[in-house]
Amino acid sequence: MIPREFLKRIRQIEIRTKKLVNTMFAGEYKSTFKGTGIEFLDVREYLPGDDIRSIDWKVTARMARPYVKKFAEERELICILVVDASGSNRFGTRNEFKLEFGAEIAATLAFSAVRNNDKIGLLFFTDRVEKYIPPRKGRFHVLRLIRDILYFEPGHRGTDPILALEFLMNVLKRRAIIFFISDFIGDGFSEERIRKPLGVVSRRHDLVVITITDPAEISLKGVGMLDLEDLETGEIITVDTNDRRLMDAYKAYQLTRAEQRSRLFKSLGIDAIELSTESDFTPLLHKFFETRARRYR
Repeated sequence: MIPREFLKRIRQIEIRTKKLVNTMFAGEYKSTFKGTGIEFLDVREYLPGDDIRSIDWKVTARMARPYVKKFAEERELICILVVDASGSNRFGTRNEFKLEFGAEIAATLAFSAVRNNDKIGLLFFTDRVEKYIPPRKGRFHVLRLIRDILYFEPGHRGTDPILALEFLMNVLKRRAIIFFISDFIGDGFSEERIRKPLGVVSRRHDLVVITITDPAEISLKGVGMLDLEDLETGEIITVDTNDRRLMDAYKAYQLTRAEQRSRLFKSLGIDAIELSTESDFTPLLHKFFETRARRYR
């Protein structure tokens, strides 16, 4: 039985995201993500002017006159939400944890997909694939995905994104749109480990990376001695937040990591959005849709 507060939370997300989809993202999702290919419909007799590359030689030989293949663009898309459920995403210093923040982003994308009559699926990962829900259509399916994002309790706290990417390469037989939602924290996201798997997935699928950050991960306020726990390993360290040299070095390190991550995505041709729990994600998501749709036009 799902607690009442979770049902209320799911309903709130549904109301808010449906409003966003209907107002801000109504036409942009469809123009941003195109059909993923063409599907064979039928054959017909060759007519002068037809492209000879479309001739079906087997039918032509059987009928003793030329026939060409008829195709139509596949409008139905497959979208997969890949959600990092590792321990570091159970952190937040604003109104909600990064995982909850990611749930609202995922819900907005899911309702956008359903509005376009596309299929939407979900994959949770930690240092293993925790759960996979194959893509389906419909409002009730979307609500199930949102419920799982909010209510799901992973069995592990570590992070290994490569396992998730390899799993998708095995289960997805058609080209898909993959929204990879993560804070990109952990050794598994080091450039030397993640570059090749990301490159392989982005060549076969339309990969969009959504990075979620929290202000406290960039800069810590001076509040004296502070015990910090690594939510993935359980390790606890004590830090003097009044030590400005230490805090400046920490901030510089985090900014360098963000710049390296950005360069990595750009070098692989991967579209990326960076969102923070301290602000509303909708303007940046709206800008991403708008910019990408304009680029395709």
